[in-house]
Amino acid sequence: MKNKKMAYLYLIITFCAWGSLYVVGKFVMGKVPVLMISSVRYIIAGIILFFIMKHTKTKKIEKQDYKYVFLIGFIGYFIATVAQLIGVKFSNASLASLVNSVNPITIMLFAAIILKEKLTLKKIICIILAIVGVHTIIGGSNESGQVIGILISLFAVISWSLISVIVRRVTQKYDPIQITTYGIIIAAVSTLPFSIGEFIITPNIHLDWTVVLSLIYIGVVCTALAHFLWNKSLSMIEAGDCSLFYPVQPMMSVFLGWMFLGENINVNFVIGAILIIGGVVFSVIGKKEEIVKSETKE
Repeated sequence: MKNKKMAYLYLIITFCAWGSLYVVGKFVMGKVPVLMISSVRYIIAGIILFFIMKHTKTKKIEKQDYKYVFLIGFIGYFIATVAQLIGVKFSNASLASLVNSVNPITIMLFAAIILKEKLTLKKIICIILAIVGVHTIIGGSNESGQVIGILISLFAVISWSLISVIVRRVTQKYDPIQITTYGIIIAAVSTLPFSIGEFIITPNIHLDWTVVLSLIYIGVVCTALAHFLWNKSLSMIEAGDCSLFYPVQPMMSVFLGWMFLGENINVNFVIGAILIIGGVVFSVIGKKEEIVKSETKE
């Protein structure tokens, strides 16, 4: 019971951190180029996680698994995350975070296709709710830029979900913190050349103390700490229980976006939020019921 309580605390911190990323990222992107943010984020997180990994007992990654580690770093942490930040830039923190809350459901789809996991009626209902929710949000956007931002965010969700299924398979063999660390280092190396080029061609970059503190926060809290606590939580309780906390992320983004960025919440946003978050919660409850029934039969 004590382990569960600690895991729940870790999860609340994790999703609050990930939720705040959308708001802090939106603020920083008004002064610093997107790829430069990603590069600094991964360099900071990579250094921190590397030292954590050094104090963790891990096994050497076999050659045939190098390709999976590369895909996790390049597509998951580089491509998907940059698309996520661009999505925030063209829409707003609340919209991008809500679209991102579809992740658990898209992961179910890829898990069914790649890992041959059973796709139940409840899971299908959740997927429909998520699709309708996203459509409602897009339909409520009057600005074409917001629609572009949401579509880019959806691309980020699909990429991240696909990689998450690969991560799930690989972490059955290796320590999650080990895979995360190597993936982030690959992302840092992939991002650095682009960020340097972006830095050279961008005329107005404002690096005041608020931007520097924000970048440090993104690297330490939103990336290194959040990934570490997420992996720690997965090692302590079931993944389905961890997924239950996903709705904390968009709710935190909505709250912080309203408080610090002055973002408005319209009717379509609220309806879309209810559908998406309702689908996620329903999927987790359905999974927990299946586990209970299975344990009862045994």
